[in-house]
Amino acid sequence: MRVEVVLAWPDHYQRRELELPEGCVVSEAVEAAALDTQGEVVAFAIHGLLARPQQVLLDGDRIELLRPLLADPKENRRRRARGGD
Repeated sequence: MRVEVVLAWPDHYQRRELELPEGCVVSEAVEAAALDTQGEVVAFAIHGLLARPQQVLLDGDRIELLRPLLADPKENRRRRARGGD
């Protein structure tokens, strides 16, 4: 089965397409992709939905490696509401 593993930053991204055996799980795909995460991955998503490391993959899945938030979204909204954009 074919899956894709993606890690994105604001200015660039890393992407690997993998051919894996049926029954493979998220953590195995991430390990096989061997992306340079610099320890920044805090969670995984498949097609934008949170996924567990032991979730079984399906052909065509795209695994997104999620990094920590750089800014608090609530604080950003408050700042914009105050006009401090």
